[in-house]
Amino acid sequence: MKIDPRVTFALILALFLETAGALMWAGRAAARLDEVERAVATQPEVAERLARLEEQVADARRALARIEQRLDR
Repeated sequence: MKIDPRVTFALILALFLETAGALMWAGRAAARLDEVERAVATQPEVAERLARLEEQVADARRALARIEQRLDR
């Protein structure tokens, strides 16, 4: 295999480094995307838990109101 004399070692090195950088960037982007997907996957669970907590607080407030009414009598 013959390489054109105009292609220097610096050019080959630059192409190699750019390719390595692009692959590293793609790997980091994939890792960030995986992290975002995991976070989004937990969102429905969090919303459901929050709705349950809100209902429990509402029940506690109603019970407290009944207790206060009985104490006021």
